Amino acid sequence: MCAIKGTVDILANPIEYLKGVGPQRADLLKKELNIFYFKDLLELVPYRHIDKTKVNQVRDITPQTDFIQIAGKLISTGLMGEKRGKRLVAELRDGTGTIQLVWFQGINWIQKSLAIGQTYLVYGKVSFFQGTPQITHPELETFTREKLEGKSTLEPIYPSTEKLKSRGMGGKQIGAFTETLIKLLQERNIPEILPESVMQPLQLMPRFKAFVNMHFPPDLETWQQAINRLKFEEFFIAQIRMGLLRQQRHRYSKGIVFGQVGEIFNTFYEKYLPFELTGAQKRVIKEIRRDTGSGKQMNRLLQGDVGSGKTIVALLVLLLAIDNGYQGCLLAPTEILTQQHFNSISKLLKELPVNVRVLTGSTKTKERKEILQGLEEGTIQFVVGTHAILEDTVKFKNLGLAIIDEQHRFGVAQRAKLWSKGAIPPHVLVMTATPIPRTLAMTAYGDLDTSIIDELPPNRKPILTVHRYETVRSQVMDFIKAEITKGRQAYIVFPLIEESEKLDYENLMKGYENVQAYFPEPKYWISMVHGQQTQEVRNNNMHRFKTGDTQIMVGTTVIEVGVDVPNASVMVIENAEKFGLSQLHQLRGRVGRGSEKSFCILLSGSKLNNDARERLNTMCATNDGFKIAEKDLELRGPGDIEGTRQSGALNFKLASIVQDRKWLEIARETAERVLDDDPDLASAPNLQLKNYLQSLQGKTAWSKIS
Repeated sequence: MCAIKGTVDILANPIEYLKGVGPQRADLLKKELNIFYFKDLLELVPYRHIDKTKVNQVRDITPQTDFIQIAGKLISTGLMGEKRGKRLVAELRDGTGTIQLVWFQGINWIQKSLAIGQTYLVYGKVSFFQGTPQITHPELETFTREKLEGKSTLEPIYPSTEKLKSRGMGGKQIGAFTETLIKLLQERNIPEILPESVMQPLQLMPRFKAFVNMHFPPDLETWQQAINRLKFEEFFIAQIRMGLLRQQRHRYSKGIVFGQVGEIFNTFYEKYLPFELTGAQKRVIKEIRRDTGSGKQMNRLLQGDVGSGKTIVALLVLLLAIDNGYQGCLLAPTEILTQQHFNSISKLLKELPVNVRVLTGSTKTKERKEILQGLEEGTIQFVVGTHAILEDTVKFKNLGLAIIDEQHRFGVAQRAKLWSKGAIPPHVLVMTATPIPRTLAMTAYGDLDTSIIDELPPNRKPILTVHRYETVRSQVMDFIKAEITKGRQAYIVFPLIEESEKLDYENLMKGYENVQAYFPEPKYWISMVHGQQTQEVRNNNMHRFKTGDTQIMVGTTVIEVGVDVPNASVMVIENAEKFGLSQLHQLRGRVGRGSEKSFCILLSGSKLNNDARERLNTMCATNDGFKIAEKDLELRGPGDIEGTRQSGALNFKLASIVQDRKWLEIARETAERVLDDDPDLASAPNLQLKNYLQSLQGKTAWSKIS
């Protein structure tokens, strides 16, 4: 929360200046809860509320009663039990019955502080012991007439830490600080930022009222209204900012024009395209053609399921760039993937006059020098590489297109380096290996235009996925033998589960020896690939499998991307419970590339936690990468989806893109409507919103480029 023009920003005060806090407590709040200013305390969300608005009577208690507040006279106290079972038991009577109060800790101090005949107000969780209601370790305070009606609001309970509790700053004390702060605040300190045209249709609570009721609501219904308002605001502000970025790019960001479809594109399309494009691929190419011919820079996210043909689309766009006299680059996250892209693209373009090179961290000095010179002079039209391409020494004559594979492994700062590679920034096409859930695409990638290839090539047969336990391993191996007899091939993949590469290697070797025992030479031949091999050895082993010299490929997840062997019909994933959903789906996509029926077998131990079981069940239930992506997000949460943790787009304090999808959709639609009606937020009703957005400048890691 930031000061808006013309408002008094009491919320910018350092937390030590709040009454009751002071320098020492402030230091702890900063270290333990990141509370530096009044605004941080205001935005600290209570994790629950307790209801002390009513004072009940003992006769109201039933076996279904959970927490209760009762006022009564203390009639007795006494010690019971011995050693560990020792406890203090007191009786409280209110005129309708008696309830026991029990303490197991701090017994001596509590007994001294209790006064027989005194009236107390107690609160706690009810249990029954031999038919008598009791509260263990109740909250207890001396009763006064004013407390007869109970509190006027629910009482918030805040997150705390062991260190804070040990210094007397548990959740209740933090609640006392919050109460002090709320009493200081007036509406002008938290002015409304949403226009009436947004508030009214959704019947949203005013902003000031929402913050007050997030902490101290009269009831849970009011609290829910406050929370809904604040969740909507978080999503809405994010969507407005994304919308403004998209709009700004479409309006002001000058781009290279690919004006013609030339000879190289047409020759490839007519003579060397390995298969007929699907309707979805053709639609996406049209969208990209429209972008690259508009005179504005393209920033497009290309989504598609495993095997939907994203690479061929990217390649056609590259040929479009080359036909128009520009160079292209493809950035991949790993050397293995870079090499695979290079091999497949070189093979597809071998009959065409296109100079394609590969550049990684391990490129030899002499070759590297030659490549850098070729890029600067323009004799190399296309380079495939890792982030080595982003180094300052790499200069292009006229870079027109940057394709980024596996978006989430490249940070914003790395991508921004692409801007400096040309006088006019290149068009950017971002490809993801597996689909991104819709909600994540709307937030983390909301400033990109999105194209979706939602159709698989027609010859693709669904892959049958089954889950089997370790106990039936020999049957799984027999099944592989039967497939090999039919002339097919199989993958067996082991996870990278240890921190140490050495242990990973040992696990893989043990697995390899087990496979060899089932498939002895010379009847069967096995290839093995893993991260510790040299590129040459790995390529050779992959090549032998691809050409059919070996029937089985044993490996780690290095085979998850880009290996294309249409004859492979079985994918066995060892310790499948140790893989994430998107990785399982990615591995499964290595089979089912030919015309024969394919199988994915998930092997696991018998002890599975609920999440692992759900992952394996999801894999068996669907081949749809978009459904799998949604389930993955639901199980792991956005913070764990690789790379999105760093994205400013997901820094929501209250809202969750998993639980609050409905509000995200509403916020997206509302933001689009507001910007359609008033693209610059220049009208009087939108000025407060515009001022608020300006006050946020530089507060989050938003990026101009993808």
